[in-house]
Amino acid sequence: MTRRSIALATAAGCAAIFAAVAYAPRLRAQQAPPIPVHQLPDSKNGGTVVMLCDGKTSVEVKGLKPGESMPHAQAVEVARQLMAQWQREHPGEKWEMAQQEHQTDQSSQPPPAASASRATAVKSQSKGTQQGDTYASFTDRDYKVWKSETDNFVEQGNQLFHDGAALGGTIGVSCDMCHPNAANTHPETYPKYQVQLQRVALLRDMIDWCIENPLKGKALDPNDTRLRALEAYILAQRKGVALDYGKH
Repeated sequence: MTRRSIALATAAGCAAIFAAVAYAPRLRAQQAPPIPVHQLPDSKNGGTVVMLCDGKTSVEVKGLKPGESMPHAQAVEVARQLMAQWQREHPGEKWEMAQQEHQTDQSSQPPPAASASRATAVKSQSKGTQQGDTYASFTDRDYKVWKSETDNFVEQGNQLFHDGAALGGTIGVSCDMCHPNAANTHPETYPKYQVQLQRVALLRDMIDWCIENPLKGKALDPNDTRLRALEAYILAQRKGVALDYGKH
């Protein structure tokens, strides 16, 4: 390579680096905007206005001052009032319950596909060959560890779903009061455009929306174990339902 060609290559490389650096601010500018906090109706009686996760349905809790938390029974009653109001305004719709309410754990044993893979692995190993299948050496113990860890994580999400305070909620409301057993959450429809967020949202975006608005807490960090556990629980409740992303 001549000196001239080396110089040209070096110049081209520097130009590419400068172009990448110049483009970086534009990439940062394209990051998703923060989740908007919905404007609540004005309080008419000096209480606290609580809004449903549709961003429209709301009730005022008389006597509840900002920063105060309701007793559990009162929070449940407020959630019931919100749901009753929603039903009156949507007479032709129903609050679809979670898929897992009608399912039971049919087996704690590995699926046939896993057993077949192990059989293939044993046969191949006896011939001294290496299989490319990721699960070729998947054992019963591996399956039990996977299932135990997953089930425990889903159970963490289940507990959080029923405990607003553990999610940073400040008024005593928890997710299950309006979404018993993750009813009407439809995780299989994400990503989709959400009017409340004014953009295409992931499931975790909507979870944060509900924490910030109905629960009156603060959005969770994307890597927060609580957020991941909630996602796991909600998805587990719709196991077996076909993915239908983009459906409103």
